[in-house]
Amino acid sequence: MISVRGGYVYIMTNKLNTVLYTGVTSDLIGRVWQHQNNFYSKSFTSRYKCYKLVYYEPYAHIEEAIAAEKLIKGNSRDHKQHLVNLINPEWRDLYIELVDERL
Repeated sequence: MISVRGGYVYIMTNKLNTVLYTGVTSDLIGRVWQHQNNFYSKSFTSRYKCYKLVYYEPYAHIEEAIAAEKLIKGNSRDHKQHLVNLINPEWRDLYIELVDERL
């Protein structure tokens, strides 16, 4: 069965921007909230305190987002940093803007 639901690929980092985590979700705001609130206490993002959303890209179909996530995960750290720098050169937390847009 093919999904018609959209999705996002995203990158989270820690306070000092030294750890990068790449993920995929159909609910970006909800998923980032889970990361920031240690919903899964044994997860990578909880262990390394990756609470800051620094990159995301929407896709019309979740399958496209999954494919993009695999490509990003397969690339180097430099490539991931380049992606972040393209849309967010200050490495600010984009979650705040997402939540503000929703209000």
